[in-house]
Amino acid sequence: MNLLKEQYDWIMHTRKLLFHFCEKVNQEDYTKEMDAFSGNSMRSLHQHVAECYHYWLGKVGLKDPDFFDRPEQMKDINEMRKLFDEVDHLVYRFLDRFEGQEEEKVTRGVSEDDEEFSVLWLYTHTTTHEFHHKGQLVWVSRQLGYEPPDTDLITASDINRYSAYPEQR
Repeated sequence: MNLLKEQYDWIMHTRKLLFHFCEKVNQEDYTKEMDAFSGNSMRSLHQHVAECYHYWLGKVGLKDPDFFDRPEQMKDINEMRKLFDEVDHLVYRFLDRFEGQEEEKVTRGVSEDDEEFSVLWLYTHTTTHEFHHKGQLVWVSRQLGYEPPDTDLITASDINRYSAYPEQR
């Protein structure tokens, strides 16, 4: 059993619930920049999370020059879902590459003076970063008058219930 993959499966389930909620949010509200939130929108917070995965796991962890620091801005929740499909593939590629090597050090740059990070740190940073911004995204939706679902404590029975949600694409 790969514990980090199992943990990431739970993260994907909470994200699916959040995507399902965001599909019900008016497109103008999803992209509305909030002055009270440094000009961020629900969409920009979502996109920022994906960029973090791309940078830390793709560029730093896998040293993959094909990963862009900033993917093209997504128009709507369906495009965002597709971006996170790429993120999911990236995370599993990263976890496969470093399976059993969680303490291995990865250097951020090319100089020997550059910072080193453990594989576990890279994974933990990106996943906790997603949950931090998920909370902000939920907060923004509340400010816009929506009632988001609880995405913090998802259970196995929730997964069964939400698995029937159709995914727009």
